[in-house]
Amino acid sequence: MNTQHKLLIANRGEIAVRIIQACQDLDIRSVAVYADDDIDSLYVQYADEAWALSGVTAKETYLDIDKILSIARQAQVTMIHPGYGFLSERADFAQAVIDAGLIWIGPSPESIEKLGDKIQARKIAQSVGAPLVYGTEQPLNSAAEAVTFAQQYGLPIAIKAAYGGGGRGLKVAWRLDEVAHLYASAVREAQAAFGRGECFVEQYLEKPRHIEAQIIADQHGQVVVVGTRDCSLQRRNQKLVEEAPAPFISEQIYQQIIQSSVNICRMAKYVGAGTVEYLLSQDNKLSFLEVNTRLQVEHPVTEQTTGIDLVVEQIRIALGQPLSIQTTPEPQGHAIEFRINAEDPARGFIPAFGQITQFDAPSGIGIRLDRGVGNGSLVSSHFDSLMAKLIVTGATREIAIQRAKRALAHFQLEGVASVLPFHQAILTEPDFVDEFKIHTRWIEQDCSHDFAVQPRSQRSDQMTLQRYHIEIDGKLHEIGLPLAFFQMENKHRPDVHNNVKQVSKNEKAVLAPINGVISAWKIKENDQVQQGDVIAMMEAMKMEVPVIAHCTGRIQHLRGINLTINADEEIARIEG
Repeated sequence: MNTQHKLLIANRGEIAVRIIQACQDLDIRSVAVYADDDIDSLYVQYADEAWALSGVTAKETYLDIDKILSIARQAQVTMIHPGYGFLSERADFAQAVIDAGLIWIGPSPESIEKLGDKIQARKIAQSVGAPLVYGTEQPLNSAAEAVTFAQQYGLPIAIKAAYGGGGRGLKVAWRLDEVAHLYASAVREAQAAFGRGECFVEQYLEKPRHIEAQIIADQHGQVVVVGTRDCSLQRRNQKLVEEAPAPFISEQIYQQIIQSSVNICRMAKYVGAGTVEYLLSQDNKLSFLEVNTRLQVEHPVTEQTTGIDLVVEQIRIALGQPLSIQTTPEPQGHAIEFRINAEDPARGFIPAFGQITQFDAPSGIGIRLDRGVGNGSLVSSHFDSLMAKLIVTGATREIAIQRAKRALAHFQLEGVASVLPFHQAILTEPDFVDEFKIHTRWIEQDCSHDFAVQPRSQRSDQMTLQRYHIEIDGKLHEIGLPLAFFQMENKHRPDVHNNVKQVSKNEKAVLAPINGVISAWKIKENDQVQQGDVIAMMEAMKMEVPVIAHCTGRIQHLRGINLTINADEEIARIEG
């Protein structure tokens, strides 16, 4: 490898760490860029150089093309890797990198434009005979057009950002009366996440599996499917658990995925790493979903079962080298990835943020950890909730699952809520372990655990425990005492009592459903609202959550927009 190269990573978190590691393996110098909240992040520490983006939000930092290219010039880099998310699927960014005389590690701007536009991607898929559900030919001009489509083709329908990905700007409407509201929400999310709000609509397969093909293609016309993955276990259209190879699919479906993936990418003259995604219905019908023109979060499970370093492969391809493989390799064993997100499964997977006070990860045979955080790291409210990825590999799926139970039992993470309890629970679910009845809405519809997505009104209040380790007769025990006990005991000690966050007990109080900011009020001061009305929208980590009126009455004392609010903090009152 040419050691004169210098690579800038236009991203953050665990994927930035992953790319830095690939650079080190190739003896290429790495350059990190960081937002204000990321100044102490692991990837900033690991990079050979780190440059400030001087901003707080994604728009001010990782989405600012001019800032990134300015740093690239100052740091005298020769290559730019976009990671995933942010600018990774922006054709204008790819073109700007190329115009600056730098090597773009990714597909051509033309391919990104074709496949990143979900409508154009559908047309390409259709032209090569890939399986497809009904969808609109062009972006919609209004919510009324979405309603018309639903009336014509039936519900449910998926409203999708034409230039989106990763579940952003994607809404699924199950009732006709929610189509208009969800269309408006999808447009807002798409505009915020991708800078473009165009949306289209297609039929949504009920309870489908999410299957995908990892492809790599070089500059010499060679296209290879590296392997398949199953990514069906999702919440809010965001993946939580992924595995490779995709289990429990027929040889016919497998061959259909392989052939149509290659044909789509050849037709689009694709170069680099990418993913062709499909939905597989309960009656075994396959439907093309989209092409992600970038590296996927779940790429490690494919690496673990093929022995191919996909990030190194991306860099080699960008430098004009041929693929290291010529045909789809036979998978070696089975790998499962668990996304370790800062989210609270007991409260509908709402995002959490703050400082990590303990991060002790598991180790041992079959364990890989891709992480962007450690002890003392800050989980910022401005970015995605992904902290790390635990990848467990075994000779068989059964062995991988057993190792995962061991690994998750040893994983200690404190300071912010995480999805670790969900991952431990899923490994006891027959739907996942034995029969594989998992589908993309399984968490919302079929999960039997109490911490599945439930309306807060249907749950009893969670008791907060303060945990301590004590030794009794030489044996270590853990005890949990209610935090209320300490509040009572220390009410005359302000130093302790004042550190306990107080939440409103007023029955008239409207409480924030998540940690985040109020992005918009749907009503005005003193308006009359009905129980169940959407009265506001809150945002956290690029996710939009509605605030629902818990009773009927006149709303008052509205908190201001764009203020950081803690979950369960009072944001308004509804007077009877």
